Amino acid sequence: LSLKRALQIYIEHRLNVIERRTQFELDKALRRQHILEGLLKALSHLDEVIATIRASADVEIARNNLMSQFDLTEVQAQAILDMQLRRLAALERQKIEDEHREVTEQVEYLRGLLADKYKQLALIKDDLIYLKERYGDERRSEIIPGSADLSIEDMIRDEDVLISITQRGFIKRTPVSAYRIQARGGRGLIGMGTREEDALEHLFAAGSLNTILFFSDKGKVYAQKAYEIPELDRTAKGRSLMNLLPLMPDEKITVALPVHSFDDVEYLTLITRRGKIKRVEVNAFANVRSTGLIAMNLEEDDELGWVKMTRGEQDLIVVSEWGQGIRFSEEDVRAMGRTAAGVYAMRLLEKDRIAGADVVTPGDDLMIITERGFGKRTPLSEYRQQNRYGQGVRAMNLGTLTGKIVSARVVTRDDEVTCISVQGLILRTSVNNISKQGRMSRGVRVMDIRDGDHIASVAVVREGSLSKPADPALNGAAEHSSNGHTPEAFLPDLDEGFDEEE
Repeated sequence: LSLKRALQIYIEHRLNVIERRTQFELDKALRRQHILEGLLKALSHLDEVIATIRASADVEIARNNLMSQFDLTEVQAQAILDMQLRRLAALERQKIEDEHREVTEQVEYLRGLLADKYKQLALIKDDLIYLKERYGDERRSEIIPGSADLSIEDMIRDEDVLISITQRGFIKRTPVSAYRIQARGGRGLIGMGTREEDALEHLFAAGSLNTILFFSDKGKVYAQKAYEIPELDRTAKGRSLMNLLPLMPDEKITVALPVHSFDDVEYLTLITRRGKIKRVEVNAFANVRSTGLIAMNLEEDDELGWVKMTRGEQDLIVVSEWGQGIRFSEEDVRAMGRTAAGVYAMRLLEKDRIAGADVVTPGDDLMIITERGFGKRTPLSEYRQQNRYGQGVRAMNLGTLTGKIVSARVVTRDDEVTCISVQGLILRTSVNNISKQGRMSRGVRVMDIRDGDHIASVAVVREGSLSKPADPALNGAAEHSSNGHTPEAFLPDLDEGFDEEE
């Protein structure tokens, strides 16, 4: 029996139940309506009815006299004889009239329901919604795979999927086939049914058998197979991450990375807001327990902000909120253990923090966005390689008008950027629309920010994110940056303590 046929049989059964129940209620209402009509007729000729009853020798004669004189049925006449004297009062008469009106309306409704199949189907829908609201609690028993020679992964097809996470922590998995290929310049289809105050924060391609590593701002890492993430359609908002991962109430996922194999000689490079950095071999995260693992030991006032998959010989670029940028080789950061605290990537002033970090790819640009909506693209060739833990060079000319930097990402001209403000304003545009300028410029206004508002986070959707990325170093199709701070009333003198070149 197919699911469709089972549903058809259920609907046919429900229609039969509704028809029988409605017919029963209609017959009952018609009987009551008939009696009430007789009572109303008697009340309209009250004196004559009383005189007829008093003149009759017994009940049988009285019933026959009422039937003949007032055109009543036997049932109506008997109801009049059974009526108590107190019902002759004016208030009781009004109750009978009100009941007659209600019963008449009920008869009309029941007849209409019997005559209209669509009304019956609507009633089935309403009944199911009521049952869902009344009894639709979560399943208490857990369905787990039974013991067998085959693993559950042997029965899952490895296909390309897109995994998306919103700013409010909703996640879903969608087959790539749900997104049609579009020509460059199209409006795009990467949309989802988020709440008005929500926006897309992470979007990346993966294989359904890939392991997804989720890194939190607390320095912990969690792991889930891609196929374990709820599969929903393209427009659904997703399921809460709190139902998927054992997160603390104040813990937030900052990075999500798909890993095809932990046997590859590759590294994960972790960078914090306070400028700490470390490299860890990917296979150190091959066995993440269900409660998560410590990915990096953090100081009390620090947060894990970025995790990049690197090959061992690539360059990294790190940009601070106050506009300094440094480019250095990942080989300057020795490989460490999983729980190590790391070393400093960049020398920061006391109140400065890291705003963005990325892997350098030749020929691409560094895109910088500030909290007041200014932005620019600068060729990565303008950032020469330096030693780690330097002050770096000026990456952007900042001031009160621009505010601090909230995001710095390596982009191509065909990528797409989404800026989200604290007050819920969202701007989605092509990276190509952002002006390409030198390091010392302050950029142009990318997003119009009102007084009292500022950009909270920036997400970048990479070109070709609807196919599995070939380069593991680029496997985060969409990644966000967020400074997590309110804008300062004024910026300090950003020239103080910095040289143009180290």
